[in-house]
Amino acid sequence: MTLRSDPRDVPKAFGLSTATLLAIGGVAVCALIWGTTWFAITLQLGSVAPLASIVWRFGLAAIILFVGCLVTHRSLRLTRTQHLAALAQGVFAFSISYSFTYAAEGRIASAIVAVIFAALAFLNLVLFRVVARQKAARAAWAGALLGLAGVAVLSGSEILGSGLGLHAVEGVGFALLAVTASAFGNYFAWRGQNAGSAVIPSTAWAMAYGTGILALYGLATGVSWTIEPTPQYLGSLLYLAVFGSVIAFVVYFTVARARGYALASYISALTPPIAMLVSVLFEGAHFGWPALAGLLLVLSGQALLIRAPRVAAV
Repeated sequence: MTLRSDPRDVPKAFGLSTATLLAIGGVAVCALIWGTTWFAITLQLGSVAPLASIVWRFGLAAIILFVGCLVTHRSLRLTRTQHLAALAQGVFAFSISYSFTYAAEGRIASAIVAVIFAALAFLNLVLFRVVARQKAARAAWAGALLGLAGVAVLSGSEILGSGLGLHAVEGVGFALLAVTASAFGNYFAWRGQNAGSAVIPSTAWAMAYGTGILALYGLATGVSWTIEPTPQYLGSLLYLAVFGSVIAFVVYFTVARARGYALASYISALTPPIAMLVSVLFEGAHFGWPALAGLLLVLSGQALLIRAPRVAAV
């Protein structure tokens, strides 16, 4: 008698379910994309105002998502509650967070900003525990705290390595503000999910709202709406809009809805190895033992967080 194995048993042989493996795959895709977008952002810094670059990026991404919904016959209608959640998500995740992200990258190496974003998992756990009363497993808290410790080690080494220069202090501060805003963006994305909004339409509206608010702010403050017609600027813009925004954020919010925002947000903890390599190759960055120790803490936290069970809200 021939025994046939069920393909569904393969993941179980590794102690992981199919859903978990798919989530890990989504995390890997986002990490690979976002690990390179940190450097791509630096290619946007120059003659074009950072705020204008953010508007071009997310404006183009929102148009692509809206067109995609129309082509695939996805409804773009949201209820009033869903629109309010998308508006708040757009304000925090795209307007505030990326404004401070671009400001930070103008002051410190892109890899440092990437590592600081590893604190997102811990901030999500705290925010969802306080505001949404969600309980997380101890392993999740341990993993997030390891990531936070790694962020502290690397951020501290960057500031000390720069001789406590004002530029470095400002850069780290802006990055911390950016990651905090992202945590609130995740919370309002979760609010939209609970209100029944689908991932792609709600993400499209959130990007549109975030872009619109930044555009209004830019008009009020006299921002110059220019664009640099060079292969470097236009190439980085297309990459950031299509891969860094449309693909990565749709995958990210899909993973977040399926596996929780703490796990999804730890994508930002997997991007540092890629971002650090890119920063060394293209920005001439140098990282010593403190940076490697911080990276090791971040990756150890990721391993714990992936294995941590989900605990329902109370």
